[in-house]
Amino acid sequence: MSLLLSSAYLAPVQWYSKLLSDGPILVEQHEHYTKQTYRNRCTIAAPDGPLALSIPTVKPYSPKCPMRDIRISDHGNWRHQHWNAIESAYNQTPFFAYYKDDFRPFYEKQYEFLLDYNEELCCLICSLIDLQPDLRRTDSYLPATSADPAITDLREAIHPKHTQDDPQFIPRPYYQVFADRLGFLPNLSIIDLLFNMGPESLIVLQQSRP
Repeated sequence: MSLLLSSAYLAPVQWYSKLLSDGPILVEQHEHYTKQTYRNRCTIAAPDGPLALSIPTVKPYSPKCPMRDIRISDHGNWRHQHWNAIESAYNQTPFFAYYKDDFRPFYEKQYEFLLDYNEELCCLICSLIDLQPDLRRTDSYLPATSADPAITDLREAIHPKHTQDDPQFIPRPYYQVFADRLGFLPNLSIIDLLFNMGPESLIVLQQSRP
């Protein structure tokens, strides 16, 4: 069985738990780009609570611009803002100092396409967590109405604005540096898990699957 996922910027724990599946993981590159999704945003645990970080994109040439053609905008000095927010949120976590030099280049180098940026970040995170998924980009667009029965379509199931029942994901509490005042915040960006738990991140992901 293959899984079909949307591209995602520092995707949530739920998204990364899917990479433990045995079959190929297809990342959609031909779908029409959708705003206000994990495609260009993530949620981290800031000192005052959950904080959404969004990558600005260049206005598409068409309302039906495919994801693979979406370009990153330099508007608002977002790289500097995102890195400052990440550093402020996680500089007291057990593993931020250990991993920060791996992530800093992503906020210094300019990437043209959002899909490429997300993919390179995902490859880095997989290597740090010791995940070895069979990740592939889609060859063509697969409409949800005619989905292949051999493919589980999760493109819209993992979404920051709404949640769908997912019996294959159970958020497992783990150490979070602000939990004493915020409580445990489930399903944040994978970097929240990585900076707090380090090498044990893989164990938490495995325990998140029933």
